[in-house]
Amino acid sequence: MVGKDNLRTEDLNLCFERLMMLGGVGVGKGGAKMEGIAEWKDIPMELLLQIVSLVDDQTVIVVSGVCRGWRDALCLGLTHLSLSWCSKNMNNLVLSLSPKFTKLQSLILRQDKPQLEDNAIESIANFCHDLQVLDLSKSFKLSDCSLYALAHGCPNLTKLNISGCTAFSDSALAYLAGFCTKLKVLNLCGCVKAASDTALQAIGHNCSQLQSLNLGWCENVSDVGVMSLAYGCPDIRTLDMCGCVLITDSQKGKIEFPFLDVHGSNGTLCSTWSGDDSVIALAKGCLHLRSLGLYYCQNITDRAMYSLAHSRVKNRTSIWESTNETSDEEGLRTLNISQCTALTPPAVQALCDSFPELHTCSGRHSLIMSGCLSLVSVHCACAVQAHRTVSTMPHPAH
Repeated sequence: MVGKDNLRTEDLNLCFERLMMLGGVGVGKGGAKMEGIAEWKDIPMELLLQIVSLVDDQTVIVVSGVCRGWRDALCLGLTHLSLSWCSKNMNNLVLSLSPKFTKLQSLILRQDKPQLEDNAIESIANFCHDLQVLDLSKSFKLSDCSLYALAHGCPNLTKLNISGCTAFSDSALAYLAGFCTKLKVLNLCGCVKAASDTALQAIGHNCSQLQSLNLGWCENVSDVGVMSLAYGCPDIRTLDMCGCVLITDSQKGKIEFPFLDVHGSNGTLCSTWSGDDSVIALAKGCLHLRSLGLYYCQNITDRAMYSLAHSRVKNRTSIWESTNETSDEEGLRTLNISQCTALTPPAVQALCDSFPELHTCSGRHSLIMSGCLSLVSVHCACAVQAHRTVSTMPHPAH
């Protein structure tokens, strides 16, 4: 990518002179006469978009102000934009650009220090209706008004990052889930108020295409919310629940799942739950689960590990029956059970044996068990094989 520091005026002028040398009046397809490029504004939109694809986003903003022709071309053709480089006045910049770049599909507004306010997000919702990817991480100043605006203005969102947005409430997130039903990737890390069981129940009920969810350090999430996800979002591939200390609490309770019957009437399905049942529900309902983060979920017990291990055989059978073909990509590839001190070696070893892509060996290390001193005996197949190879090598003294 060519940055603004490397894109000198002399380089642009040299390129322009070469274009003019090739200009004049030529013959295009079908014998039509083609006007030569006499000024920068005469560059075809397709060529301009190819040029700006080689420079950074800050330069793109500058280019859009060169002339009206270039501005119009970028307004119609620009689909991806990142403003994370803007350390000051990002809010005003968004207010200025959102009415122009109405065809945006991806907008990255990640911040080191909070700048965005609700009026900027409302402007995005009012003009950028094709938006599919939006990153608002660390937007501490935003309130529920932003989520309500996005719910109405950007219903095609498939990827949303609101990690660190601590002011959002669970009712606003639940409202958003009711409109943005195409969500596939959702990052709620650190959203302590927004990520509650109520919000997760709404997500499970409305966002059936969800594939990745980050609930890191969302302390109000319990088994009730996770079970709603397991039943409502069967395509989940990645789920991070690190720091969700209420997961698999030892208490028992009852959960109600909303549903529509064959006549379109609202109803509820009741189910009882107890400790470890949320992980068990994930093992049974989410056949495509690849990555699971349970760091500091200290209530996790062997029952959850054995359920995940046993699900490997069941999932293979289900996938075979539905597709008549096996896939080497099925099964857990990453598992973090650090600080889950209630687990025992036999249960974790059974899980490791069931999923060959879980590695304890150095360099691959996808089964993370930091702080679990009782699990030092757990090894993947690679580590066992390497140990056997070393053991069978003849000693130099012989």
